[in-house]
Amino acid sequence: MRKQISILGSTGSIGRQTLDVISGCGFQAVALTANRDVARMEEQCRQFRPELAVMMDPEAAQALRIALADTSVRVASGMEGLIEAASLPAADTVVTAVVGMIGLRPTLAAIRAGKRIALANKETLVCAGQLVMDEAARCGVDIVPVDSEHSAIFQCLQGCRDRGEVKRLILTASGGPFWGKTREELEGVTVADALHHPNWSMGAKITVDSATMMNKGLEFIEAMRLYRLPPEKISVLIHRQSIVHSLVEYCDNAVLAQLGTPDMRVPIEYALTWPNRGPAVAQALDLTACGALTFAPPDDAAFPSLPLAIEAAKRGGTATAILNGANEAAVGRFLAGEIGFLEIPALVAHALETVPVQPSPDLETILAADQAARRAVQ
Repeated sequence: MRKQISILGSTGSIGRQTLDVISGCGFQAVALTANRDVARMEEQCRQFRPELAVMMDPEAAQALRIALADTSVRVASGMEGLIEAASLPAADTVVTAVVGMIGLRPTLAAIRAGKRIALANKETLVCAGQLVMDEAARCGVDIVPVDSEHSAIFQCLQGCRDRGEVKRLILTASGGPFWGKTREELEGVTVADALHHPNWSMGAKITVDSATMMNKGLEFIEAMRLYRLPPEKISVLIHRQSIVHSLVEYCDNAVLAQLGTPDMRVPIEYALTWPNRGPAVAQALDLTACGALTFAPPDDAAFPSLPLAIEAAKRGGTATAILNGANEAAVGRFLAGEIGFLEIPALVAHALETVPVQPSPDLETILAADQAARRAVQ
């Protein structure tokens, strides 16, 4: 059966690579969404001919309507349009590739509409993981991770008969562009420096998160939610080569790892085709050419974002939503040139200290905590 896919965030890095996979596998894109990149969205719509195209920005949506007036593509806008794309009857799978908390409501809408979720929006599980996972269980919906690390863990768990056999999950981190630098050496790094990732091609926000190590902190929280494991069963290792994407250690001390080239099309394709595997869309891994594979512990002194995230995970409640909202706002200020690199974790710590944490939150409480954290940073 041909897959019918909605892509939330089709003009971003993950969205564009998802379209590569769709082309390579013969799937169909039935809905595409973006923020305000009209030119790229028009190009995608003319190539893939979706039923629905959504622009979050109303003015961009109007410009797209005019640009696509000679096609049958219907154009919608705003959160209402995003939710419609997520729950479109024609779609069987929804790829959530938008960045930030904006992905939460449409992900819940997709779950309630019975869609498989190919999850690339980590903030959804970071901020509202219990709520989202409970809703997915209630609706009988599969959530398959797209993040390379969580896809690796997901694949290594396929032969696991009993989750009690898992001793720990080991998330690997490239360390970003600044690994090996001291805190003092990080004082003067620029936005351009932070956006120069050694291995991966990603969007600006996630690339900065990789540079601060917050990306791994968010993935730590995401792992707790996805696999329903306590924080003491999750650890992080620096693996500069980005060949081993993550590992699972079992109770008998056997360790399974998933290896591959640093190409996001591999986990994207697996999320779309699971429990099967499709044709190769990425370059094969040549073990004789990839060199030595090294591992090291994180440097929490130089990169305090990771321990901040782990502490928020242990606190629970709205602490993770506060962490995420503060980080999004702080990264935004850094990218705008308003603050320095080391001020990102400092502002996140400030928000965690000043915004009250609420236990067992509902959706509105989570959204309120997110907004309070952003105000604390701004």
